[in-house]
Amino acid sequence: MILQAPMQAATSGKTLQILIGGDLTTQIVLGITAIFSLASWVIIFWKLGQFRRLRREGARFLQVVERTQRIEEAAKAAMRLPESPYSRLLRRGYAFLSDLSGGESAGGSPLAVTLTDVQLHALKLTLDQTVDEERDAMAGGLVWLAIIAVVSPLLGLLGTVIGVMDAFLGITATGTSNIASVAPGIAEALVTTVGGLVAAIPAVIAYNYFASRLGEFAGELDGFSTDFLAALAREGRL
Repeated sequence: MILQAPMQAATSGKTLQILIGGDLTTQIVLGITAIFSLASWVIIFWKLGQFRRLRREGARFLQVVERTQRIEEAAKAAMRLPESPYSRLLRRGYAFLSDLSGGESAGGSPLAVTLTDVQLHALKLTLDQTVDEERDAMAGGLVWLAIIAVVSPLLGLLGTVIGVMDAFLGITATGTSNIASVAPGIAEALVTTVGGLVAAIPAVIAYNYFASRLGEFAGELDGFSTDFLAALAREGRL
């Protein structure tokens, strides 16, 4: 135990020396993986903020809409809310109904429209398109997390392979094969693998988490789209 702290300090110092004094290949690979790591954390915090805001918007939207009795009332209430995927979906469906009936009257009376089968199919397509657009908008940045998660370990492995090759070429050139001459080169080569994993692991975890949240979000929009059509049926418009 007494010797453990000095040994750990010496090991940390040697690791730092490897990072600072590595060859050009090691420095390039570590630099790229560091950029990847920074980019992934920027995307992670950005997406966390997006989904946190989306949760607040969804809760507020449902709280307002659940107080209404008819689609017209829900649409007017949504228009007073800040822009969100939920309000845009409702407005898109309401705009479709408004166009079919020639627009709402100046007195604000309910839209007098009964949908035919063709019009109902067109409305479903409109709502589905809106859901797809909102899902695609929320998916922004996830592709880069996937790229970082896949490329970073491979890049680190590439640096390790090149480093090991250089170490063995050095052994061949010097003619010495003892562990003391091989170990520094191998250790330096393995640093790039560590750097790749450090960049990749948070990206993998974040990608799977956000992909799950995105699926939940798309499911919520699909559910609201179904509720919109059900409301039309209750009001005798189908």
